[in-house]
Amino acid sequence: MLFYPVQYEGEESSKNVFYTGAAPNQQAIPAVDYLAEEIGVERWVLAGTDYVYPRTTNKILEAYLQAAGVADEDIMINYTPFGHSDWQSIVADIKKFGSAGKKTAVVSTINGDANVPFYKELGNQGISAEDIPVIAFSVGEEELSGIDTEPLVGHLAAWNYFMSVEADINDDFIDTWLDFIGDDDRVTNDPMEAHYIGFNMWVEAVNKAGTTDASAVQDAIVGVSVPNLSGGIATMMPNHHITKPVLIGEIQDDGQFSTVWETSGTVPGDAWSDFLPGSMDITADWQAPLACGNYNVKTGRCSGQNYE
Repeated sequence: MLFYPVQYEGEESSKNVFYTGAAPNQQAIPAVDYLAEEIGVERWVLAGTDYVYPRTTNKILEAYLQAAGVADEDIMINYTPFGHSDWQSIVADIKKFGSAGKKTAVVSTINGDANVPFYKELGNQGISAEDIPVIAFSVGEEELSGIDTEPLVGHLAAWNYFMSVEADINDDFIDTWLDFIGDDDRVTNDPMEAHYIGFNMWVEAVNKAGTTDASAVQDAIVGVSVPNLSGGIATMMPNHHITKPVLIGEIQDDGQFSTVWETSGTVPGDAWSDFLPGSMDITADWQAPLACGNYNVKTGRCSGQNYE
């Protein structure tokens, strides 16, 4: 059994994997909805690092935006290698793209160290969060710790948990973590919460099954509910994804986030995108009688391995 606690691109469902991180409908799509509905964004820069997660996520977002009536000329897509540091020409292109008289935003799947020079170059070229906001899916408290956050202040991130969430269970978790690590400067973040949820779900499933046998636990864990760190409840769905709240946070100068928007409840994770041809007709349900992660509702066939 694998519990995967980091956001990912979807488009799969394995009997042996339990996805406690966000699927695109639990992070990327709500972030786009927030920008469109709350800020009035009409032009979109989909900027990512060149690997599978950004490419697949942006493919889903492009299809989602087009289905919402966004014209092709109002979508700019750009990919850069890991560790990319020379952002001058790319940011200049973004600035030009945003000068067409329509509110523009950057939806960022830029990963790792490349974020620091990217945000710095935005500042160098006079682009503020008010001008062209950036909403990131890979910038959290850990990424912000130990760096100069001044160029990032006011920009946004979409996650399912922030360290700054006000909940007694979160306060207790943070205290326990800092005591364990012996360093009051360390931070918590979204993948930590996702793993906390996954481990507690495993414990509940073991108790329910009366054994640690993987097959028995896999069957028992569907439907198990445990507290999340935001004061709500996470439930394991039959597609091996969990229910999660979605939060939009504004980056502060201390490296924390101020929540500016959140869903009214939790969102069940989709294993397969509702917006991609070839995926929109596929569902995942690991409970009997279906017991399939790749079931085509039109053909009535399971097209993938069921790992029996």
